[in-house]
Amino acid sequence: MIKNYHLGLGLTRRGMQIWLSDNMGNISVELAPSETDEVRGLISELDQTLAANYRPEERHGVPLDALFQPHIRFFLARLDGTAVGCGGVAFFPGFAEVKRMYVRDIARRRGVAQAMLNRIEAEVHEAGVAMLRLETGTHQEAAIQLYVRAGFQRCAAFGEYADMAPTAIGTSVFFEKRLACIDHKSLEICD
Repeated sequence: MIKNYHLGLGLTRRGMQIWLSDNMGNISVELAPSETDEVRGLISELDQTLAANYRPEERHGVPLDALFQPHIRFFLARLDGTAVGCGGVAFFPGFAEVKRMYVRDIARRRGVAQAMLNRIEAEVHEAGVAMLRLETGTHQEAAIQLYVRAGFQRCAAFGEYADMAPTAIGTSVFFEKRLACIDHKSLEICD
């Protein structure tokens, strides 16, 4: 079945917003300006989900109080105005990393995760960074399928993960995706 989606991009008082619309509801992804009740609720649900499947040393999520540091951009996904997902991107020298991506069960398989990933990729592209990486867990099968469909390739442990004990990353799966980037000064495609 082919679905018709309407994709929009615009500026709101909260910043740049991307939205996707189909017959299953309107999806919007917006920059979260600070730690809100919605953010706390989503992160709490994500932490509970991960705690049910992974030992503490196998969970590598950025703590809630660190999500709003200058090198991290964090987003909320809304379905018909209700916060149903979140995700962020942290910028490091030479790459960016997807962080704390989560969609509530009631909103899964409705395009929310793809809209969030599109927003993260747009943010990375706008920053002129060509490599997007992520770490997820072996039990996150739907997430792994999403990343593979989106063009991510498995890779070796990177950044701080490369220095962790094998037991700490034994249930980790690492991915990366090279994004086309444009040098905003010369308007040429960069490596």
